Amino acid sequence: MLRPGEDLLQVEERLWLLSAPTGQGIYDFAFDRFFACRRPYVLPESMEVVARVGVWNDYAERYRELAAAGIRLVHTPEQHLLATELPHWYPKLTDLTPRSVWFDERPDAETVERLLGWPVFVKGERQTSRHRKSLSIIEGPEQFRQAMAAYAKDPILHWQRVVCRELRPLRRVEEGAPDRIPSSFEFRTFWWKGELVGWGPYWWQGTPYTLTPEARHEALGLGREVARRLDVPFLVVDVAQEVSGRWIVIECNDGQESGYAGISPFALWRAILDAERETGAA
Repeated sequence: MLRPGEDLLQVEERLWLLSAPTGQGIYDFAFDRFFACRRPYVLPESMEVVARVGVWNDYAERYRELAAAGIRLVHTPEQHLLATELPHWYPKLTDLTPRSVWFDERPDAETVERLLGWPVFVKGERQTSRHRKSLSIIEGPEQFRQAMAAYAKDPILHWQRVVCRELRPLRRVEEGAPDRIPSSFEFRTFWWKGELVGWGPYWWQGTPYTLTPEARHEALGLGREVARRLDVPFLVVDVAQEVSGRWIVIECNDGQESGYAGISPFALWRAILDAERETGAA
């Protein structure tokens, strides 16, 4: 049932978690150091479980394996795809996010130029490769050809469909390292069953930045609308501000797989546990 390194625990008798260390400080969290946790010898016949084990490339298969043992992940395979992959969430958010196209096979530069022009933002359908600027912000056809050659060999990108997006002028925070996407005024938001449970700066390691009350209202209002439209239990929405002041959606993700960025994991899980307590009381 459980794979090596996985741990099934109940947190404060409100939330079941399937966890495993990934070695990534921005993702891992020692639940039993901060919350009352137990690992019952006798498990209930059925339970809803949040997985915090990193990324499963075989999510649907893992969902079926666990379901056979009475462990129902908080997202069905269909909900996982809706939350995670741009080709699934983009059709519901076309008015809130940059214009995008995607390809089952790596496209040629002429096709991308015809559909979007230059420059473009290029990524895998789920993520970039460590925020590398040279593989993401593409100024013209020759750079695009070089990027596609690199995509074919990249361990993160080679199995993902290629997504090309209109490059929007985002408000900058700092330039960062030479081959890293510049830090924009971007924020990560977590939504649990439609309610906000955490938010913070996406680029947490560099120059500090935060939201004014007015900007917070706009940014979190956008995140709430996305959560309403996608309607999945545990959603991450990344939003950023354009130079014009407009807020747009950068990316959506399954909260099970997402790093915390500049959000306190303790505060996030405390908010989720409190929400579950209120649900139970109701």
